[in-house]
Amino acid sequence: MRRNRQVTTLAALALAGVTPATLAETLIDERIDTEYQDVRLVQVADGFEYPWSVAVLPDGSYLVTERPGRLNHVVDGETREIAGVPEVHAENQGGLLDVVLHPEFEDNGSVYLTYSVGDGGETATALARGRLEGSELVDVEKLFEQDRRSSPGRHYGSRLAWMDDGTLLMSIGDRGVEPERAQDPGDHAGTILRLNDDGSVPEDNPFVAEDDALDEIYSWGHRNVQGMIVDPDTGEIWVTEHGPRGGDELNLIQAGQNYGWPAVTLGRDYGTQEQFGDSGRLHDQDMVAPVYEFLPTHAPSGLAQVTADRFPDWEGDLLAGGLRGERVRRVVMDGDEVVHEEELFLKTIGRIRDVREGPDGAIYMLNDSDDGSLYRVTPAD
Repeated sequence: MRRNRQVTTLAALALAGVTPATLAETLIDERIDTEYQDVRLVQVADGFEYPWSVAVLPDGSYLVTERPGRLNHVVDGETREIAGVPEVHAENQGGLLDVVLHPEFEDNGSVYLTYSVGDGGETATALARGRLEGSELVDVEKLFEQDRRSSPGRHYGSRLAWMDDGTLLMSIGDRGVEPERAQDPGDHAGTILRLNDDGSVPEDNPFVAEDDALDEIYSWGHRNVQGMIVDPDTGEIWVTEHGPRGGDELNLIQAGQNYGWPAVTLGRDYGTQEQFGDSGRLHDQDMVAPVYEFLPTHAPSGLAQVTADRFPDWEGDLLAGGLRGERVRRVVMDGDEVVHEEELFLKTIGRIRDVREGPDGAIYMLNDSDDGSLYRVTPAD
């Protein structure tokens, strides 16, 4: 059940001499010690039912998706539901998932959503676009649906990230039941796609000229990518990917390449405990090895890169949220090599679903709960 939200009118707040933002925010910890940067943790808003993604609007307000199918606008301490969201099939891991703004949002107002579409028998991962006008999405259109529907509930992937050429990356999980689908480039399951902003296929996608592969595919052989960023300086695409029992990966994505799932992985089958693939090899001559394996099991979801100067000692680092791990892993890179890692917020807010850097340089997080919250991280000083 969705939690009831207490909404206090702006007029009442004004009479009380309290700003909405001050009332809504709750200090969780004034100072959390880390290796290089002590931080302050604030709860910005609460009462979300399994929130999945947050996008920070240019005016400093927020869009937050809830897996059961709601898109919320958090502004001035109040949470309002946005009308016009596409109908979703919410079951287990499926529902309303990622949300990102168009790079030219201030001019066109375009919001992009991923979600599971279908029914109790078969579902697929889909992408829609709408224009935000006040408290409503208008001119909503489905831009893409994966080629094959299958049993609902598992491995939808669904992270989005913009490349610097204006194309959109979108992950789709292997859908859980038939992991071998990820080794078929004629199937969208277990892939990262690259699309134009209208959902069409870029002419320079790696498989456009091949008859046995789908034009939208940018890379394949993925299990379930739920963290993805594009480095604004280098254009490199970094993703975090769920393994089964073990085998959670950090991958550097290259166009047209196969990332191995389920043929090569260090993960084990949940039921049998047996090794997937061939004796735990991490790579094959025709497959790309992960840059890093998260140990112990992390169940990664949400990925940010620190690009602003608000956290000078973290600049360039990756922040990988963890569901099972209930923490953020700060990953220090030297080129394409991981040279250090630090554990942040261990069991402080629970299962972490999303991690984002906002335009203000702050870090935003969502926790995966039936009474979830939006959090902001800033330097303690």
